[in-house]
Amino acid sequence: MGFQQGLSGLNATSKNLDIIGNNIANANTFGAKSSRAEFADVYANSINGAGGSNVGIGVSLAAVSQQFTQGNISTTGNPLDLAVNGRGFFQVLRPAGDTVYTRNGQFKLDREGFVVDNIGNQLQAQPWDEAVGRAVGDVQPIRLQAGLGAPVSTGGGTDPALRGVRVGINLDASSAVPTVPLAFDQPSSYNYATSQTLYDTQGAPLTANYYFRKTAINEWDVYATVNGQAFDGPSPATGLVSSLTFDSTGALTAPTTTPTIDVVDPRVPASTLFTGLPINFAGSSQFASGFSVSELKQDGYSSGQLTGITFDDSGVVKATYSNGRTQNLSQLQLVDFSNLQGLQPIGANLWRSTFASGDPTSGGPPGSGTYGALQSGALEESNVDLTAELVSLITAQRLYQANAKTISTQDQVLQTLVNI
Repeated sequence: MGFQQGLSGLNATSKNLDIIGNNIANANTFGAKSSRAEFADVYANSINGAGGSNVGIGVSLAAVSQQFTQGNISTTGNPLDLAVNGRGFFQVLRPAGDTVYTRNGQFKLDREGFVVDNIGNQLQAQPWDEAVGRAVGDVQPIRLQAGLGAPVSTGGGTDPALRGVRVGINLDASSAVPTVPLAFDQPSSYNYATSQTLYDTQGAPLTANYYFRKTAINEWDVYATVNGQAFDGPSPATGLVSSLTFDSTGALTAPTTTPTIDVVDPRVPASTLFTGLPINFAGSSQFASGFSVSELKQDGYSSGQLTGITFDDSGVVKATYSNGRTQNLSQLQLVDFSNLQGLQPIGANLWRSTFASGDPTSGGPPGSGTYGALQSGALEESNVDLTAELVSLITAQRLYQANAKTISTQDQVLQTLVNI
């Protein structure tokens, strides 16, 4: 027996202790992945290349293998904390201009509105195209532009299912026909009234009042004002919006199409505020059960101050505004690798692709294909099993002592030979 075996054992076990110590040190590091030492025995080559009784000359550290198993998901409540449950890595852009990859979802906003990690790397996503309703193009850093979200006037929304005004009411079939001429300031001249807020092209709120006047059995006229002025202009305008007709069961039979009206701006005489504004009464009825409003919606809204961002389950990044509106900005694209063991760790919970790992696969949104599910307001904990690491630490310590013992034993043998 020589000193080589014991020395190689001490060296390999020392590196194993370093690996175990690193795992233990990162037991509370979000997104960290544990490693393990993989050893290989060492044999000297014989002169003639044959023989099966060669004595090994020690051990070597063959590889440090990263363990990309799933860590536990811990909820945080912070909407910028992200966790991937399954395969996939976040793409972040470093200040040097290269893209690296991480499982650590601790992100925040910097002073310029970029979504960054703790060392300033920018989270990347695919820009959202409102025209096609999905993310398109190459990934780029997520950035929130400061300022107000643009307003949308009533009737200017993009959702065809809710364009203009939708009115759903029940008119009491037992109501009497008013006997006095209509006057908006005289409640006895109409049966019922309700109101809502509309918005002009600059996002200014306007008060719309609707008046329902019964004209005959199963027949009603609907009038409206904006800021106290009749919809269709100043006097002698009547403000008539539509006439409603119901059948004997209380179902609406007319109008059969959605009425559209022009609205004169009450603040600027002879100026049109809304042109062809749809007012849909399709959800209305006439039952002898009292007046009620089941739906009163419109598609306009005022400008809003940017308040933050959120991520949905599919990775869509949404800007939120103080007016309650949201706007899609981009969509996260996770990437994966054919050989995870080939990724090069570069610190700060980051990996770089190498020739061994292969190029990243074509990115995809969370939950698609083989990519894992995204959870906002949560983080992936380290996958280090602390109990197993402590047991391995004890084992490695004993192995270190045993290898040291082989060296001391060889020393005693040599001393005995010297003393003969």
